[in-house]
Amino acid sequence: MKRLLAILLTLGLLLSTVLTGCTSDGKKDETLENAPKHTETEPVYGGHLVYGMTQDLVSLDPHESTDAGTRSVVFNIYEGLVKPSSSGDLIPAVAGSFEIDPSGMEYVFTIRDGIKFQNGQEVTLKDIEYSFNRYAEFSGENSAFVKAVKELSFPDEKTVRITLNEADSEFLSQLTFAIIPDGSDPSEKPIGTGPFMVVEYKAGQYLDLAKNQYYWLENEPYLDTVRFKFIADVNTAFTELQAGTIDVLNYLTTAQVEALKKGTGDNFRIVEGNMNLVHAMFLNNQAGPLSDVKVRQAICYAVDRDAINSFLFGGKSIIIGSHMTPQLPTWYEPETANVYSYDIKEAKKLLEEAGYPNGFDLTITVPSSYSQHVDTAQIIADQLSLVGINATIKQVEWTVWLSDVYKGRDYEATVIGFDGKLNPSDWMAKYGTNASNNLTNYSDPEYDELLEKALKAVDTEEKASYYKQMQMNLARNAASVYIEDPADFVAMDSQFDGYVFYPTAAWDVSTIYQIKK
Repeated sequence: MKRLLAILLTLGLLLSTVLTGCTSDGKKDETLENAPKHTETEPVYGGHLVYGMTQDLVSLDPHESTDAGTRSVVFNIYEGLVKPSSSGDLIPAVAGSFEIDPSGMEYVFTIRDGIKFQNGQEVTLKDIEYSFNRYAEFSGENSAFVKAVKELSFPDEKTVRITLNEADSEFLSQLTFAIIPDGSDPSEKPIGTGPFMVVEYKAGQYLDLAKNQYYWLENEPYLDTVRFKFIADVNTAFTELQAGTIDVLNYLTTAQVEALKKGTGDNFRIVEGNMNLVHAMFLNNQAGPLSDVKVRQAICYAVDRDAINSFLFGGKSIIIGSHMTPQLPTWYEPETANVYSYDIKEAKKLLEEAGYPNGFDLTITVPSSYSQHVDTAQIIADQLSLVGINATIKQVEWTVWLSDVYKGRDYEATVIGFDGKLNPSDWMAKYGTNASNNLTNYSDPEYDELLEKALKAVDTEEKASYYKQMQMNLARNAASVYIEDPADFVAMDSQFDGYVFYPTAAWDVSTIYQIKK
């Protein structure tokens, strides 16, 4: 057992799960999943919720690479062998229990007894195999997932065995990929094992969900139906919240929170947490003046992160200095937040050394559907003007941002927030020179070498050391202007309660309920 725990400890944030959620035989104890979650208010079953969001969904296919907003919604429809909990642990889902061999090279999962898809069909090993192969295909032959796996086998009708080529302490977090019926196409007919099933999707309008009557977790979900309503304009979304046509809205600013309190404050419940994002002005390291590290460093000195935090989030965000969330403390390097301070004089000096004593023109492309990104860009533009940089803000629709900026890398600077999974490589690997999702076009031999070492390391302390060095590398080379993990103010109609924050993309409506009067 001690050797088993030694391997499991390499999973970093899984520490509390391993130590408190394992039985003497090393299997995951399912009683944790049924622990009571709500104590302040009493829930009643039934009811309908309208959840406002300022974007449409990219796809209902869980194996596609999508954005945080889409993943936050489909979290309610699909589940993997394991799934993230609100505390950052990985808990059994489609699998009722799992064991990790002391070598760290073999993962064995026992399928949960009686688990069914939302159509009433029992989950079989054929469904597991199909989902595994489909996810591998979508991930690509050069993905960490595909490279890690040596063999997928099924010792009996309830058991899944995954054998790795070498020990990989981050592998378990990749097994959150959705299990779907054999041969199905979720982009056409989405079916999973999650707490809610899809009733109707109208692009640009809404996604309607209904309670999954076959859901394996006792007592959840509470609500009968949920509508995710897409409202592209952020001001319209807030107006609808005030009018009562939507019940929940994320990402409020402090000004909006105060407006609710001054208006009909008793009608709303404000829940505070963090977005668990790297909120930054990302820089295209191959775009004109931004290819010069001194220019990028100058911009970092010219941006007052504390002012952004104070103005937009009431000082409740967590200031960061690299591409890692503080919500993953095992991997997070807090010293990166101290690499730059607000220093106009130093910014001007670096610009002069780089050959831009009078500054230059800069276009900041921002998705118009997120007020915190637009407002942040406006503040940054004002701050950059003090050092001679003439920043123009270009607002675009979310689909345009995804195609032109994220996929096409056709931009100079952009303000956005990136999330990630519980494994650190999901946050950091995107800065590798040859990474397909290297938005910033960052390229540094030292960083690539550290990434390779981090991916091969099994020992937690050694792995964390590499990831922390990588974070300092990004900070010192000013790969982008890292700002904060933003505070998240969520407004709910006061008749509802049970909102829970996750350290990954998840708007879990299974825990939300109407309050007993």
